[in-house]
Amino acid sequence: MASQTQGIQQLLAAEKRAAEKVGEARKRKNRRLKQAKEEAQAEIERFRAERERGFREYEQQHMGSRDDVATRIDAETRDKIEIMNKNVAANKDKVINDLLAKIITDVQPQLHKNLRL
Repeated sequence: MASQTQGIQQLLAAEKRAAEKVGEARKRKNRRLKQAKEEAQAEIERFRAERERGFREYEQQHMGSRDDVATRIDAETRDKIEIMNKNVAANKDKVINDLLAKIITDVQPQLHKNLRL
């Protein structure tokens, strides 16, 4: 009977050691997964920064800086507004005279279509 109890004690001890080893293996696995995830995230960030830098360089070479684009758009807008103002000034009197002539001379009195006689 003593040998049976001793055998059971050894089995329990072996089972306990096995459970500890499995637990340690799981912890190592989780640490490795976490480390791999962190490394992948760092690599993604490096790649993103590299692509962003490349895009900014491309944009600078082909389009100029955003300030240059904004300045160019402002200048074009001012030029177009100036041209429109010149056109308004040149045609203002003619348009007003045409409108007054149409309103004053072309008035033809008519009965309303809903009037019943």
